[in-house]
Amino acid sequence: MSYLRLLKLLYIADRESLRESGRPIVGTRPVAMDFGPVLSEVLDLVNGQHADEAVWSEFIRKDGYAVALEKDPGVLSLSRHEIERLTKTSEEYRNTDDWEIVKQTHAFEEWKNNITLGTSTPIPLEDMIKAVGRANELEDILQEAEQTTVLRRLLSSVA
Repeated sequence: MSYLRLLKLLYIADRESLRESGRPIVGTRPVAMDFGPVLSEVLDLVNGQHADEAVWSEFIRKDGYAVALEKDPGVLSLSRHEIERLTKTSEEYRNTDDWEIVKQTHAFEEWKNNITLGTSTPIPLEDMIKAVGRANELEDILQEAEQTTVLRRLLSSVA
Protein backbone atom coordinates (compact mmCIF):
# COMPACT_ATOMS: atom_id res chain seq x y z
CA MET A 1 0.00 0.00 0.00
CA SER A 2 1.07 3.59 -0.28
CA TYR A 3 2.75 4.91 2.83
CA LEU A 4 0.34 7.85 2.72
CA ARG A 5 -2.49 5.34 3.20
CA LEU A 6 -0.64 3.59 6.04
CA LEU A 7 -0.05 6.90 7.81
CA LYS A 8 -3.69 7.96 7.45
CA LEU A 9 -5.17 4.62 8.52
CA LEU A 10 -2.96 4.42 11.60
CA TYR A 11 -3.91 7.97 12.56
CA ILE A 12 -7.61 7.24 12.08
CA ALA A 13 -7.36 4.00 14.06
CA ASP A 14 -5.52 5.82 16.87
CA ARG A 15 -8.17 8.55 16.90
CA GLU A 16 -11.05 6.07 16.91
CA SER A 17 -9.44 4.06 19.70
CA LEU A 18 -9.17 7.28 21.70
CA ARG A 19 -12.88 7.88 21.05
CA GLU A 20 -13.87 4.33 22.04
CA SER A 21 -11.57 3.56 24.96
CA GLY A 22 -9.92 6.82 25.99
CA ARG A 23 -6.56 5.44 24.79
CA PRO A 24 -4.83 5.60 21.43
CA ILE A 25 -3.21 2.48 19.93
CA VAL A 26 0.13 3.86 18.77
CA GLY A 27 0.18 6.82 21.10
CA THR A 28 2.95 8.82 19.45
CA ARG A 29 2.85 12.57 18.96
CA PRO A 30 0.36 13.56 16.25
CA VAL A 31 1.23 16.41 13.91
CA ALA A 32 -0.75 18.48 11.42
CA MET A 33 0.80 18.46 7.97
CA ASP A 34 -0.39 19.61 4.55
CA PHE A 35 -1.94 16.22 3.70
CA GLY A 36 -3.65 15.90 7.06
CA PRO A 37 -2.71 14.60 10.49
CA VAL A 38 -0.09 11.87 10.97
CA LEU A 39 1.64 10.13 13.85
CA SER A 40 5.08 11.72 13.80
CA GLU A 41 7.10 8.69 14.90
CA VAL A 42 5.45 6.46 12.32
CA LEU A 43 6.34 9.00 9.63
CA ASP A 44 9.92 9.04 10.94
CA LEU A 45 10.02 5.22 10.80
CA VAL A 46 8.71 5.19 7.22
CA ASN A 47 11.32 7.79 6.25
CA GLY A 48 14.16 5.92 7.98
CA GLN A 49 14.70 8.76 10.45
CA HIS A 50 13.89 7.07 13.75
CA ALA A 51 16.12 5.38 16.33
CA ASP A 52 14.08 2.16 15.94
CA GLU A 53 14.24 2.17 12.14
CA ALA A 54 16.38 -1.01 12.08
CA VAL A 55 13.69 -2.97 13.93
CA TRP A 56 10.91 -1.43 11.78
CA SER A 57 12.72 -2.32 8.54
CA GLU A 58 12.84 -5.99 9.55
CA PHE A 59 9.07 -5.99 9.11
CA ILE A 60 8.20 -3.06 6.81
CA ARG A 61 10.03 -2.15 3.61
CA LYS A 62 9.62 1.19 1.87
CA ASP A 63 9.76 1.17 -1.91
CA GLY A 64 9.28 4.63 -3.37
CA TYR A 65 5.86 5.80 -2.18
CA ALA A 66 4.78 2.32 -1.08
CA VAL A 67 5.39 0.15 1.95
CA ALA A 68 5.29 -3.63 2.00
CA LEU A 69 5.19 -6.19 4.77
CA GLU A 70 8.46 -8.12 4.80
CA LYS A 71 7.73 -10.31 7.80
CA ASP A 72 4.73 -10.69 10.11
CA PRO A 73 5.46 -8.78 13.33
CA GLY A 74 2.67 -10.61 15.16
CA VAL A 75 0.12 -9.05 17.48
CA LEU A 76 1.21 -10.22 20.93
CA SER A 77 1.59 -6.71 22.39
CA LEU A 78 -1.76 -5.54 21.04
CA SER A 79 -4.99 -5.89 22.99
CA ARG A 80 -8.08 -7.46 21.48
CA HIS A 81 -9.62 -3.98 21.21
CA GLU A 82 -6.57 -2.64 19.36
CA ILE A 83 -6.56 -5.53 16.88
CA GLU A 84 -10.30 -5.12 16.28
CA ARG A 85 -9.95 -1.34 15.79
CA LEU A 86 -7.08 -1.72 13.32
CA THR A 87 -9.00 -4.37 11.40
CA LYS A 88 -12.20 -2.32 11.39
CA THR A 89 -10.39 0.81 10.18
CA SER A 90 -8.72 -1.13 7.38
CA GLU A 91 -12.05 -2.64 6.32
CA GLU A 92 -13.89 0.70 6.50
CA TYR A 93 -11.43 2.35 4.13
CA ARG A 94 -10.66 -0.67 1.90
CA ASN A 95 -12.42 0.85 -1.12
CA THR A 96 -11.62 4.49 -0.38
CA ASP A 97 -9.03 6.26 -2.53
CA ASP A 98 -5.96 7.54 -0.65
CA TRP A 99 -6.70 11.15 -1.57
CA GLU A 100 -10.29 10.82 -0.40
CA ILE A 101 -8.94 9.65 2.97
CA VAL A 102 -6.69 12.72 3.05
CA LYS A 103 -9.74 14.88 2.30
CA GLN A 104 -11.67 13.22 5.13
CA THR A 105 -8.85 13.84 7.64
CA HIS A 106 -8.91 17.52 6.66
CA ALA A 107 -12.33 17.63 8.32
CA PHE A 108 -10.90 16.61 11.71
CA GLU A 109 -11.15 19.51 14.17
CA GLU A 110 -7.73 18.84 15.69
CA TRP A 111 -6.13 19.17 12.25
CA LYS A 112 -8.08 22.30 11.31
CA ASN A 113 -7.15 23.95 14.63
CA ASN A 114 -3.42 23.25 14.29
CA ILE A 115 -2.49 23.27 10.60
CA THR A 116 0.03 25.78 9.34
CA LEU A 117 0.60 24.91 5.70
CA GLY A 118 4.16 23.93 4.87
CA THR A 119 4.94 22.84 8.43
CA SER A 120 4.68 19.89 10.76
CA THR A 121 2.77 21.35 13.70
CA PRO A 122 2.19 19.29 16.86
CA ILE A 123 -1.43 18.47 17.63
CA PRO A 124 -1.95 18.61 21.39
CA LEU A 125 -3.52 15.44 22.79
CA GLU A 126 -6.07 17.73 24.44
CA ASP A 127 -7.29 18.77 20.99
CA MET A 128 -7.76 15.15 19.92
CA ILE A 129 -9.58 14.27 23.14
CA LYS A 130 -11.99 17.17 22.66
CA ALA A 131 -12.44 16.42 18.95
CA VAL A 132 -13.53 12.83 19.63
CA GLY A 133 -16.06 13.91 22.24
CA ARG A 134 -14.25 12.99 25.46
CA ALA A 135 -13.62 16.49 26.84
CA ASN A 136 -15.35 15.55 30.12
CA GLU A 137 -12.59 12.95 30.69
CA LEU A 138 -9.72 15.20 29.61
CA GLU A 139 -7.73 15.20 32.87
CA ASP A 140 -8.05 11.42 33.42
CA ILE A 141 -6.98 10.61 29.86
CA LEU A 142 -4.03 13.02 30.02
CA GLN A 143 -2.92 11.57 33.36
CA GLU A 144 -3.05 8.00 32.02
CA ALA A 145 -1.14 9.07 28.89
CA GLU A 146 1.59 10.65 31.03
CA GLN A 147 1.87 7.54 33.20
CA THR A 148 2.15 5.36 30.09
CA THR A 149 4.85 7.64 28.65
CA VAL A 150 6.86 7.53 31.88
CA LEU A 151 6.55 3.73 32.01
CA ARG A 152 7.72 3.38 28.38
CA ARG A 153 10.75 5.58 29.08
CA LEU A 154 11.58 3.55 32.19
CA LEU A 155 11.27 0.24 30.36
CA SER A 156 13.36 1.42 27.41
CA SER A 157 16.14 2.56 29.74
CA VAL A 158 16.20 -0.88 31.38
CA ALA A 159 16.38 -2.77 28.06
